[in-house]
Amino acid sequence: MFLSRPARAGLVAFFVLLATLSGCHARRDRLTNRDTPESLYKKAHKSLDSYDFNGAIKSYEKLTASFPFTGEARQARLDLIYAYYRAGEKESATDAADTFIRENPTHPRVDYAYYMKGLVDFERTPNAIESLFRADLTQRPPTTARKSFAAFKTVVEQYPKSAYAHDALQRMIYLRDRLAEYEVHVARFYFKRNAYIAAAQRARAAIEQYDGAPATRDALQILIDCYERLNLPQLAAQTRAVYGANFGDPARAAR
Repeated sequence: MFLSRPARAGLVAFFVLLATLSGCHARRDRLTNRDTPESLYKKAHKSLDSYDFNGAIKSYEKLTASFPFTGEARQARLDLIYAYYRAGEKESATDAADTFIRENPTHPRVDYAYYMKGLVDFERTPNAIESLFRADLTQRPPTTARKSFAAFKTVVEQYPKSAYAHDALQRMIYLRDRLAEYEVHVARFYFKRNAYIAAAQRARAAIEQYDGAPATRDALQILIDCYERLNLPQLAAQTRAVYGANFGDPARAAR
């Protein structure tokens, strides 16, 4: 069908108007249904309370991406640490805690971020095969244990009034004992191979870094024998005196 030029112009104008009206309507719908920081946080927190951790993560991440400078976004970044942790996303939980600490060093709840960092590494367990064969964890390099110990130590020392300080301290004691046992294990390994300087260094590290751990008794014994093998009688005598003052009986030969 042939249309005159005025008719074609009128038809084009009609379609332009129709498209404009449709766009305005769609835009109005988007504005009406648009999420707000408050609604997103409420939705995320509801999912968290319902143990829908993946749903909570999705909403929290949308909130922090869409409204990064709001108070709700700051709280969401803190809540995300827990949501990742409960969802089994340990690396994401640690990254979220590190980011929160870096961006909010004076936040009143930064102690929680440090505590969660410690908890994530504290709960890294041996795999199923290690558990089945009852692997001796005192003989494993305790990399995550050291990280956990450091995070809990920050809570205890820098935030002593924190609600998490008592639990952090109890976990530190457990980690202290395990870390000291590992240092003694390595010291004994070196001693049996006549590497007395290396053995003495590891034994001394156990004593100095993990004071109060039961394994420091064995560390002192190893240190005494190392000094004797290295022909350092004065140091051996001093260490023997420390041993006697703490444990009240003569030191035995290192095993």
